[in-house]
Amino acid sequence: MGEHDTVRARLRAAVRADDPWTALSALSALSALDADRPGGLADAVEELYRSDADRAALRPCFGWLLGVLGEAGDELLLRLLLAEQAFAADDRRDLLRTAVARRLRLPAELLRTYGEQAPASGGTGAHADGPPASELVDAMGLSGDASFAPRLGDLLGSPAVRGRAALALGRLGVRAWTAPIAGLLSEVNGLDHTAFVVALELMGDPAAVPYLLRWLAESGEDRVYDVHHALVRLTGRDPLLPERASGAAYAAAVRAAWAGGRTERAPAVVRDLAVESGTWARFSVDDGAGRIRVAFDPPSPGATWPRWNRSLTFDGKPLYQVGSYCDTCELGLALLGWPEDEARSIAARMRGRLARLERLDAALLAEWSPVLAELETGHYRALLLDLPLERVSDAARSWWYRRAAARAEVDDDDSAYADDPPEDYWPGVAHFQLTTPVPGGRVPCTYGALLPSQPLETLAPATVARHTAAIAAGERPAAVALGWIDDRCVEARHMERWLVGAVLDGHHRLAAYAAAGVPARVLLLARVGERGAEGGLEGLAEVAAAFGRRDESGDGT
Repeated sequence: MGEHDTVRARLRAAVRADDPWTALSALSALSALDADRPGGLADAVEELYRSDADRAALRPCFGWLLGVLGEAGDELLLRLLLAEQAFAADDRRDLLRTAVARRLRLPAELLRTYGEQAPASGGTGAHADGPPASELVDAMGLSGDASFAPRLGDLLGSPAVRGRAALALGRLGVRAWTAPIAGLLSEVNGLDHTAFVVALELMGDPAAVPYLLRWLAESGEDRVYDVHHALVRLTGRDPLLPERASGAAYAAAVRAAWAGGRTERAPAVVRDLAVESGTWARFSVDDGAGRIRVAFDPPSPGATWPRWNRSLTFDGKPLYQVGSYCDTCELGLALLGWPEDEARSIAARMRGRLARLERLDAALLAEWSPVLAELETGHYRALLLDLPLERVSDAARSWWYRRAAARAEVDDDDSAYADDPPEDYWPGVAHFQLTTPVPGGRVPCTYGALLPSQPLETLAPATVARHTAAIAAGERPAAVALGWIDDRCVEARHMERWLVGAVLDGHHRLAAYAAAGVPARVLLLARVGERGAEGGLEGLAEVAAAFGRRDESGDGT
C-alpha cells in the first residue's frame, strides 16, 4: 500500500471511529500527513468527500479538517465548490455554508451560478418562490463585489433574510445603501433591528447619524442600546451614563445624552473622584479616549447573533478575545495578538509613583487623570491589592482548566471533561493567577487571573532580578492592571465568578513577586455598572476584603 493509500485508509478509519475527534487529532499531528506533500491529508480529505460512500461519515468533521489544513483547506474547499455539478443540492449548500464560516472571498461568477441552481431560502427546488438561501446572501457580502448591492438591497424587504442582507451590504461598504437601511429601522424588530444597526456600524458612514438620532427619540426602550452603540461608533462621542442604570432609566439617560443632536466629541474628563479608604477609590471617565477597551467584534458571517463575541483591544488592535455576554456560557479568554509598544506604555506614565505605592489618595489619582482618561467611558473602582500570584505556563495548572474539574466533582461526574485537553480551556499564553480562589457568598468563589500585554518569555532576566532583590529588601513596587468581575451561571447550574485583569504596566515586577513567593502589589482599575450588571461591586468587595493592602500592624489602611 502506497503512502497515499495509507493516509486515505487512516482518515477513513478516523472519521468512523467511536471517538473520531481523538483519532483525527492524532492523525493530523503525523508529519507524514503534511498537507503540502502530494498524497497528503488534503488529497485524502478531498478524495473521501468526493466519494458518495465516505462523504456522510466525513461531513461532521469536514470543517475541522479544513481548519487543520489551513490554506490548503481553503484551496480544497474552492475546488469542491467549483465542481458543484458533482454534488447534490444539499452538499453544495453545505460547502457554501462552510466557505462562509471560513470567511472565504468567492468569485462572483461562482456565486451567480450557485444562485441560479440553489434552492431558495425555505424552498425545495432551484426555482422555489422566495429569497436566496441565507448562505448565498452571506457569501455575497464577503465577496467584495459591489455589483451584488442592488440584489441585496432588494432583500431588505424580505423577512427571511433581511438582517443578513443588511449585514452583507455593510460588509461590502456600499454607502449608497446607508439611508435605505437607516430608514427601515422602524420596520424591523429583535435580531433584525440589531443587524440593521450593526450594518450601519460596518458601513462607517456618518450620513446614518441623523437617522439614528431621530430614531432614538422614537424607538422603544429595548432598541435604545443598539442605537446608542452605533452613535458612539459613528461619531466618536462616548457620553457617560449613570452607573448601573437599566430599563426605562437607561433609555431616558441615553436619550438625554444625545438630546439636541450634539455629536461633537468633548475632551475626556475624569470626574466623581472619591477616595473611600487607602485601598479603595472610585472615579468616572466621561468621553474617554477608549485606547484600552472591551469592544464587540464584527459579526461572524452566518452567525445568528449580530453582536456576540467581544475582544479586549489596545488602540483598536485585539489583544484577547473575551467571548460573549451569555451568562450561561463559560468565560474563556484567548490571546489574539500583542499590542504595539505605544499601547503598553500608557500606564508607564504612572511608574514614578508606583515604585512606592502605599495607599490611594485623591491627589495621586488626580495626578494620574491624563492616564485614566485614556480608558473607555464608564464608572471605575481603583483597588490597591496585595495579591498572592503564581506564574503558570502549564494549561493543566491554570484555573481555566481546573475549574472544569471542580464542576465535575460537584456533579459527581468525572467523565464530563475527561476527554477535553487543557489547551482547549486556557488563554493560550503564560500568565499570572491567584494561588487559591477567593471564598465568596452568593458565588462560591472567585477565580483570578492577570493576563499579560507582552510575552512573559521576553522579560529581561536582569530587570526581574533587580525587582526580586528590591522585594527581598522590603520594597513593594506596584503593577497596574485593567480588570473586571465576570459572573456566570455555567450551563445554568454552576455559579462561577472571575476577577480578570490585563496587565498595563509591571510585568517584570509581577514576575519577581511570583518568583519570590511574596504577594504582588497591584493597582487594579476595574470598570463596573454597565447596563445594570450585577455582581461587579460584590465581587470587588470580596477581593478587597481578602487582599486589600494592609499596614504593618495588619489593619486595613
